[in-house]
Amino acid sequence: MAKITFIDSNKIEITVEADSGSVMELAVQNGISGIDGDCGGVCSCATCHVHVAAEDMDKVGAANEIEQDMLELDDNVNEFSRLCCQIQISEQLDGVTLTVAAE
Repeated sequence: MAKITFIDSNKIEITVEADSGSVMELAVQNGISGIDGDCGGVCSCATCHVHVAAEDMDKVGAANEIEQDMLELDDNVNEFSRLCCQIQISEQLDGVTLTVAAE
């Protein structure tokens, strides 16, 4: 089980738990404002763009090439950007904080 904290588009902190699936699915299921997941998790829309807390980047890992290409289309990309549809939930993610990227 992993507890993941989202800071949504309204700057509200919401902590949710899960043990499987993608972080995007978890966000959508819990109504996290600013995470839409329009493409259903196939890395083709960037509507699940988050900024990973700097101290959590090792837990989350780097984006793959396809994800990096999609992120290049977003104006709010930084070194901590990830598409949360590409982050799979595992115990390793316990305690991670993700901030929804500004639209």
